Amino acid sequence: MIKAVISGTGLYTPPAIIENDQLVEAFNQYVELYNDEHAEEIARGELTALQPSSSAFIEKASGIKRRHVIDRDGILDPRRMTPNIPDRDNEEPSVQCEMAIVACKEALEQAGKTTADVDAVIVACSNLQRAYPAISIEVQQAMGIDGFAYDMNVACSSATFGIQAAVNAVENRSARAVLVVSPEICSGHLNFRDRDSHFIFGDACTAILVEREENTQAGQGFEILGTRLKTQFSNNIRNNFGFLNRADESGIGKPDKLFIQQGRKVFKEVSPLVADTIQGHLASLQLTPEDLKRMWLHQANLNMNQLIARKVLGRDATVEEAPVILDEYANTSSAGSIIAFHKHKDDLKTGDLGVICSFGAGYSIGSVVVRHR
Repeated sequence: MIKAVISGTGLYTPPAIIENDQLVEAFNQYVELYNDEHAEEIARGELTALQPSSSAFIEKASGIKRRHVIDRDGILDPRRMTPNIPDRDNEEPSVQCEMAIVACKEALEQAGKTTADVDAVIVACSNLQRAYPAISIEVQQAMGIDGFAYDMNVACSSATFGIQAAVNAVENRSARAVLVVSPEICSGHLNFRDRDSHFIFGDACTAILVEREENTQAGQGFEILGTRLKTQFSNNIRNNFGFLNRADESGIGKPDKLFIQQGRKVFKEVSPLVADTIQGHLASLQLTPEDLKRMWLHQANLNMNQLIARKVLGRDATVEEAPVILDEYANTSSAGSIIAFHKHKDDLKTGDLGVICSFGAGYSIGSVVVRHR
C-alpha cells in the first residue's frame, strides 16, 4: 500500500504591507468624500451616510493587525480603493504564476527534491486570473515539470481539497509527487469601500509537496493519515462575478460582483460544523482530540478559530496548539491554514499528530490529519 507524505512546504509573501491604521485612514478619507458628494441625498433621507472605521474595531472583530498585498498604493488611494495590477502580455508570466514559482521552489528545496521528481501540479485557490489556459499548466511549464496539471476552486478550502486530490494521485500511482499551490490574490476581490469587510483579506501563495512515502527519507515530513471533505450549500459567503457578468449590464459593478458575506450567520453556522467534522474525522481514525498536538486552522477570524478549537478540545487552546498567523497576513483564503502549517510545524517531534483544517464559502470544509514521521 502506497502512503502519501507531505515532504515540503513553501511560501511567497508579497513585500508590500498595509497596517490597520493605514487602511483605516484611506477608508475614512473615502467615507468623507462620499458623504460630501452625496450630502443632499443624505439630507433628504434618500441615502444613508457612510460610517468611518477604526483600527480598534478591526482588531476586536477579527484579530487582524496588518496584511501583505500585491499592490499597496491603489488600495490606499481613497479615489480608487482597488489594487493596481496591470495586465501583462500573453508571453509574460502571470502574477499568480510568479507567486507560485517562488513557493514551489521552497517546497522542493525543503523536501530535497527537484522538478524531475514531480509529476503533477494542482493550482487550488479561490480566484483565478483567467478561465484558460489553466494557471496550473503555466506553472507546470515555468517549473519544467513533465506530467499533468489542473486548476480547482473550492474557495477557502481549496488547498485542503487539493491535498485530497494529490493524495489520490499518489496512492493510485498516477503521480510520484504532486505540488499543490495556492496563489491567493484576495485583494482583487475585496470591496475596500465596505466597512464590514474592507480589512479582511491579504495576499500570499503557499505550496505543498505530496509524495510517496517510499521516496522520502526516514523521519522526513508528515504522513497523511486521512482526509475528510464536507460541503453544504450556503449563500452566506458569495461572489457573483463570472464570465456571464457582461451579459447583463445592470449587474456590472454591483457590490455582489465582489466578496460579500453575512458574517454573523457564517460564524454561527460554520463553527459547529467545522468542530463536528474534525471530531468525526479523528474518531474515524481511532483518534481523540487529546491526541492532537496541533491544529492548523483556516485563518479567517481569531474569535472563530478560538471557538472551534474550544469545541474540539473541550477547553481553550493555547497559541502553541492552535497557532495564529492572521494577525500578520489577514485572511489569505485557502493559503491561511497552510501558512500556519508552514510556519508552525518544525518544532513537532516524531509521532506528534496534527490536523490541517480549512473552511469557507460553499460551505466547504477540508480536514487533513497528519503525523510527524
